[in-house]
Amino acid sequence: MLTDVDLPAPGLLWTRWATLSAALTGIGYADVWFVDERGAHHDDHGGSWARLALVDGARAVLFGYDRDHSATVDADPPIDVLTGAPEWLPWDDLTALAEADRLGFVVWHAEGRWSRTRYRDGLSDGLTHTVAPVLSTEATLQELAEVVHEWGRHELRTPAARDEVRSAGEDLLTAAVRGEITGSSFERLLGRLTDPALDLRAALFAAGRGGLTAGTRPPRIPPGERPPMRRVRRLSQGEHDRLVWAAMQDAAELNRPEPPGTAELEALAAWMRERSPQQDGRCTVLAYADATSLSVQGGKHPPADSPGGPRFGTFQQISGLVRNLRRAESDPRYGRWLFLRVQTTPTAILVERRYDSWPKWWADDGVSGPWRTNLYEEMTGRAPQWRPAWIRLLDPEVAYRPAG
Repeated sequence: MLTDVDLPAPGLLWTRWATLSAALTGIGYADVWFVDERGAHHDDHGGSWARLALVDGARAVLFGYDRDHSATVDADPPIDVLTGAPEWLPWDDLTALAEADRLGFVVWHAEGRWSRTRYRDGLSDGLTHTVAPVLSTEATLQELAEVVHEWGRHELRTPAARDEVRSAGEDLLTAAVRGEITGSSFERLLGRLTDPALDLRAALFAAGRGGLTAGTRPPRIPPGERPPMRRVRRLSQGEHDRLVWAAMQDAAELNRPEPPGTAELEALAAWMRERSPQQDGRCTVLAYADATSLSVQGGKHPPADSPGGPRFGTFQQISGLVRNLRRAESDPRYGRWLFLRVQTTPTAILVERRYDSWPKWWADDGVSGPWRTNLYEEMTGRAPQWRPAWIRLLDPEVAYRPAG
């Protein structure tokens, strides 16, 4: 099901976008807002990006991703932002981005309206955050002032100076709308800069590439073609995680021999008795570890913090002791344990290791748990006969289904 989107006409968006591109290119920043043969682009060089393409047949498409606000990418259950999208979109680009979880929004313009796939109310797709500077004339004027003040490092100390920059920005935008930008348009706005100084030739070249100078036209792309089949998420990242974790909780341990006693286990037990919360030798440590991550949960008798010790000092000491033990108990055939429970008394050490399953004593909040990539690394490091059945669920393809 589709919904209409309230956005400026494609021509207005394009003009504002190309104006910012030309202004920034003129002072040496040609890779933030820019235009090429495939359309107008924005890249904040921090993970957020957008692209506006004009398509033959008086059509347009705007798509992108915001690293902080494109909740559509991580929606649970998953959202296919290409559901119901028209045949003429640049499908080769869009499907590759969607499969890589890098497509937060897609809106298209045809027959006088912007449309997109409908998703639940209140879910942010990142569009307004990513392309805010081109969504209104006022926003673009403010961005042009930033080009002078921030990018151009030129102080605007007085109201008169700020008014002059605004007036110059208005003239530049007006000329852009008419497709009549000239050198004087840039000189009035950017000629005041010294470091960086205006490169008028570069600014005019970028303006011409965007179709803003006399005799030029914006680039257009040919209509795309919908693929006969594509991969669509059937499981969100969270759902895929929970599928794996549920299988781990249902799994049984393979019958492997218990590791021999080690000095590392004795060192952990000695430290635990010293940190006994009741000072009676009783202490419990619950841990999860893999090659790159480690977490600890409180047991019945969690270790006490050392008075006056550094913040996180107890966790850091447990981490070192647990990693040393895991390394000492590793086996080249059946691998390394994932979960560990150690309980001490004044005279005994009780140890439970889980190599293949998620134990009941390790709390599951449904949100945090072993990373699938880390689990895959651990499982493939074992001999095949020591790999649990749920390893097949780690395949990324499990989260996708084919769609026509």
